[in-house]
Order: sequence, then C-alpha cells, then structure tokens
Amino acid sequence: MSSRMKSAVVTLACAIAACGGPAPETEADGGAEAQVESDAVVVFTTNYPLAYFAKRIGGERVRVEFPAPAGIDPAYWSPSPEDVAAYQEADVVLLNGAGYEGWVAKTSLPDSKLVNTSAGFEDMYIVSEEAVVHTHGPAGEHEHENLAFTTWLDPVLAIEQARAIRDALAAQLPGAEADLQEGFAALETDLTEIDARLGAWAADHAGQPLLASHPVYQYLARRYDLNLRSVHFEPDEVPTTGGWRDLAARLENHTAEWMLWEATPLAETRELLASEYGVGSFVFDPCGNRPESGDYISVMRANVESLEALPAI
Repeated sequence: MSSRMKSAVVTLACAIAACGGPAPETEADGGAEAQVESDAVVVFTTNYPLAYFAKRIGGERVRVEFPAPAGIDPAYWSPSPEDVAAYQEADVVLLNGAGYEGWVAKTSLPDSKLVNTSAGFEDMYIVSEEAVVHTHGPAGEHEHENLAFTTWLDPVLAIEQARAIRDALAAQLPGAEADLQEGFAALETDLTEIDARLGAWAADHAGQPLLASHPVYQYLARRYDLNLRSVHFEPDEVPTTGGWRDLAARLENHTAEWMLWEATPLAETRELLASEYGVGSFVFDPCGNRPESGDYISVMRANVESLEALPAI
C-alpha cells in the first residue's frame, strides 16, 4: 500500500473514531496546523530547515514530517526503528547532505526516495581543518570532522537547497509546477532579504574579530568573509578549566569582543566571559531543530537583528 493510500485510510479511520477524540494534527513547520488532503505527498526530512522549506514550497499539497525530538541537534540524532520505518514509507525523503545525517548510511532507505538537497553544490562543501571530540547535550560525545554541514546558514546555498526541494516535489506533483514555483519564489525573496542584510552588516564590520562558541558557522563566515574563530563551549555547561585556557590562547592573536552562541549560555558563563575576558555574548541560532516560537525565517531575522545591534570597532 502506498503512503498516500495509507494516509487516506488513516483519515477515514480518524473520521469513524471521531467520537473518541479529535484526530491528531500534523506539525509540518514547527507549529502550523492544517487539514492535510488524503492525496498529499508525504515528505520526511532530517532537519527543520528542510521541513520549513518543503512546507513553504508545497503548501497543502504536501504533508511534511520531521520526527526528531525537540531540544536536540538533529545532526546527532539516531531515529528509532519505528522512525526508520516511517521514513521508508514516505514518498520523498529530504537530506541535507554534506555528511549531516550519518544514520542514513546505516539504514535501508530506498534510494529512489532520497533527495540530497545540497548535491548541486558539493564542490562548495567546506572541509574542516581538524576533528574535535566533545559532548553536546543529550546527544553525548561526537566529533566535528571532515565536512561542515550547516549549509543553510549561507542563504544563497539555502536557496539552492529550496530549489532542489521544488524540483523534487514537481516530480511528485505533475501539473502543480506553477504553484510550487510560487511557493519557492516567496521563500527565495525572504532568503534574499536576509542575505542582503547580512551582507550590509558584514560590509560595515569588515575584519572585526568574532568568536563562535561552536564550529557550526563555517558557511556563514565564508559567505560574508567574517573574521570568525571557534572554540568549543556548550551553552548549557560552564566551560572547563581547559576550555577557558583554550579561549585565552585564542584571544592572544584574535582579539574578539563578541561570541556567537547557538543558544543562550548560562549566566555564569556570560558573566565570566565579560568580566575576565572582555567578551560579550549574543545568540545566532542555526535553527537545525524547531524553534520554541516562530519559524525559520523569523529566527534568521532575529539572528540578523542580533548582529545589527553589535557596535562596530
């Protein structure tokens, strides 16, 4: 039975069982609720940006699923057997690529359903200079090595990923090309606006030293030629003595006054950074998972506003 037929069966079953309670809602973009047509294309993604892009482009023609739990980095998530089975039943599985979803290589997802959204710019992947093993929240110990994978932090590359999604959906939805293009064009306009604002900020702050709490901003830094160096701090942990020592060594030849964080760091960390090292903190959320409020575009706009609020030196 195809996934679309299964969706129709589920819809009928929910209608029959309505007296027992409302049917579950599908959460495609981190909060939007919509009545999904029984013949919608079922799209599974491996991170939130892809889910957001797919819904913006496909609208009511698609049912987008992103099963990774909230509060974790999807890049280090391992799906359950039940999750893998759901991916296998999807019509389309959107991958970020650049080594993002390591678990895919260990499963038997049908190649015919996989869409690597960054395949069109593989020659632009960034190779990390070093591998660093450390912990990262509930995901536990992991390495940053080989390829940098937060490609969507470069809005131009994000547009290319969205374009790949548009084309993949068009193959599933013959006759819907105009509607898909309309959704893509609106998303492209939003991403282009963010790119322009980031470019203007970078031009006004050319060469300003910046620190990143984590090596996840490589594509952002390359796009805007940011003078950015990374350490290995976690927002929910106070850095170790060795971590502070590494920061001091970094500051000897990179006199940054601001550090980008993936999430708000602990107050103790912020205070020590400011009082002992003269480094202020601000959040630039990569938005790999669903935000607590808003959506991908609102988070990226908030990131830009954080940068725009920084004083130039």
